Amino acid sequence: MPTKDDHETLQRLIDTLFANNPGVGRLEFIVRAELADLAGDVLDVVTLLPPGTYSRDRLCDQLNSAITAHGWGRSLGTVQ
Repeated sequence: MPTKDDHETLQRLIDTLFANNPGVGRLEFIVRAELADLAGDVLDVVTLLPPGTYSRDRLCDQLNSAITAHGWGRSLGTVQ
């Protein structure tokens, strides 16, 4: 089960990736998530992203949908 630490790591990753980029590709996000040493369950959610390039809003919407679908909204929270 994901933890608050997992949420913070995922949120920092998103903040870092979009600090200077208007869009991030799925593969880049997955590789960076692996390098950030996300928990296996959280990494599974990340790999569910469909192919494409994402704006921050679209990426967060996709991740939040997957988090909710897994029933982890209470333990992992949502990303912004």
